Amino acid sequence: MLTSVLDLSPIPEGGTPADALANSVALARHAEALGYTRYFLAEHHNMPGIASSATAVVVAHIAASTTTIRVGSGGIMLPNHAPLMVAEAFGTLATLHPGRIDLGLGRAPGTDGLTARALRRYASSADAFPQDVAELITYLDAEPGSLPVNAVPGAGTRVPVWILGSSTFGAELAAAFGLPYAFASHFAPAALEAARDIYRERFRPSERLAAPHFAMAVNVFAADSDDEGRRLMTSQMQAFANLRSGRPGPLPRPVDDVDAVIGRALRPLVDEALKVNAVGSPATVRDRLAAIVARHRPDEVFVVGAIHDPAARLASYTVAARAMAELEALAAA
Repeated sequence: MLTSVLDLSPIPEGGTPADALANSVALARHAEALGYTRYFLAEHHNMPGIASSATAVVVAHIAASTTTIRVGSGGIMLPNHAPLMVAEAFGTLATLHPGRIDLGLGRAPGTDGLTARALRRYASSADAFPQDVAELITYLDAEPGSLPVNAVPGAGTRVPVWILGSSTFGAELAAAFGLPYAFASHFAPAALEAARDIYRERFRPSERLAAPHFAMAVNVFAADSDDEGRRLMTSQMQAFANLRSGRPGPLPRPVDDVDAVIGRALRPLVDEALKVNAVGSPATVRDRLAAIVARHRPDEVFVVGAIHDPAARLASYTVAARAMAELEALAAA
C-alpha cells in the first residue's frame, strides 16, 4: 500500500497565492523526505481559495523543487482542454523530469457553469470524456512521428494516466481502459463503496496496467490532541460550507465553535461530505486510518489536509506518514 499527497494549494485567509504556492513547495519537499510516493495537484477555476488552477505549471514548479517524489495532476479536468495540448504539456513535463510525472484526469469542469463558459468549454464536452481519454493516451503512447498529428514533446513518453472520479462513471471507465483509479472520498464519499467494487470487479488488464490499482483520498487532521485535531479541521469545514453556500473564499482560520460560523443547518451536509477522515492525536489518527484501510483495502491512500497554519500542516502530514508506516509494518509482520 502506497501513501501519497493530494494538494489544492489552499490560499490561507490573510495570505496570498504566492504564500499558497510557497507552502505547497514546502509540503512537497517535506512529503518527499517522509517517503510519500506521489504529490498530486488539482485543477479548479475561479476559486479564491485555490492556487493550483494552472495545474501543469504548478506541477512543473513542484517537480523542479523536488528530486525523487512523483508529481502529477489530481487532476486535469479534461473537458476544459484539447487532448493534444494536455499530451504536449505532460509530455514536456515527462521529458524534463523522466519517470516522475503522472497524469490524473477528471471529467468535471472544476468550476461553475459561468466559469466553464469563460474557459470556452461547455457541458457537452464532458460527454466526450471517454473518447478524449483514448485520444490523449494515443498521443502519449505513439512512436514519435507515427501519427498524422503528433504530440511534441509527448509521443512515446507513455506518461502514466489515472482516472479520477466521485461517481461510478469513472470507475467503469478506468476498469474498461485498464487504468489506475482514484476516488474523491475526501469530499464526495457517497459512491465510494460502489465505485470501489465496480472498478475491481470489471477491471480489464491493459498494456499499461496488469491488475487494478485503487486509490482513495482521506482527510487527515493530526495534532497533539484530539481536540486540536478537530479544531484544525474546522478550516476545511468552513471552506466546504462556504463553497456550498455559493461564497467560496480563502481557507478560513480554525475556530473553537464551528457551528456558530457555518450554522447548524449546514452541519449535517458538511459532516457527511467530509466523513472519510482521520482526525485527532497520533494514536487516534492511526486507529482511524487502520479502520479505513481494513474496510476498503486501497492500494494507495492520498492524504488531504487543508490546514490554515503551514507548520501545523507539515506536522499533520508527518503524523499521517508515520501512521501509515506503522500499518504497513503490522501488515507485513
